[in-house]
Amino acid sequence: MPEALILIVDDSPSIRETLSFLLRRKGYEVETAVNGKEGLEAIRRLKPQAVLLDAMMPEMDGFELSRSVRSDPDLSSTPIIMLTAMGQSIDRDRAHESGVDFFLTKPPDIQRTLEVLHEACSA
Repeated sequence: MPEALILIVDDSPSIRETLSFLLRRKGYEVETAVNGKEGLEAIRRLKPQAVLLDAMMPEMDGFELSRSVRSDPDLSSTPIIMLTAMGQSIDRDRAHESGVDFFLTKPPDIQRTLEVLHEACSA
């Protein structure tokens, strides 16, 4: 399946670098952004097949980014996967209410992340 473009939006350099490395090894093309504002600009410019984003980031958090993507007709069908350290049910509910398709917790389970990406890019 790979060859899909994945955008990683996370303010943690180690998360961006680790996920980028692992996804590229699996054949994905990867771009990154360091915050929600930069992420939204990248989504508009790149039109990725899926977005992996953190919940808590400077300038625009992942919830606001997700709502912005869902409200834009040109971007609204972009699969959004939230990958966050916030794992309580209230966080999941908030994520889904903002338009997130999949919710994963940090530290990431790489196999589960790959399964979700495959599902998101196949839809």
